[in-house]
Amino acid sequence: MRYDARLSRMLHVLIHMSKRGGRTTSDTIALMLNTNPVVVRRTMGSLKHAGLVSSDGGAGGGWSLQRDIGSITVLDVHEALGSPQAIAIAVTVDHPVCPVEHAVVGELGALFEATEAFMLERMRGITLAAIAGQIDFPA
Repeated sequence: MRYDARLSRMLHVLIHMSKRGGRTTSDTIALMLNTNPVVVRRTMGSLKHAGLVSSDGGAGGGWSLQRDIGSITVLDVHEALGSPQAIAIAVTVDHPVCPVEHAVVGELGALFEATEAFMLERMRGITLAAIAGQIDFPA
């Protein structure tokens, strides 16, 4: 199964950007994430569309934060990335008339919905500044 790690990666990038100040190029971000600058530009484009970052092209260009990290929540970034499903397991209906499957799907479906709602609510209450506050950055 493939996991979607974009949320943690973008939180990492945005906090670094806030500490660096100024602009950060796609090449620099790609080095941080051990990926290709094209992948960075595509992902950062989603954050730009959501108003979290801006970009300037050409020499001296790059990505800049549009908001202070104290006003950006984990949920903001999650939503900017298209609100990917937070839980990687799901229920399936292979035999809709089977009472056992019906009970399993009902119970697990309710559990997964409640878990997802809990996660999203927690994401709403965590700012990037709160995460950054846990890090001892060198002066």
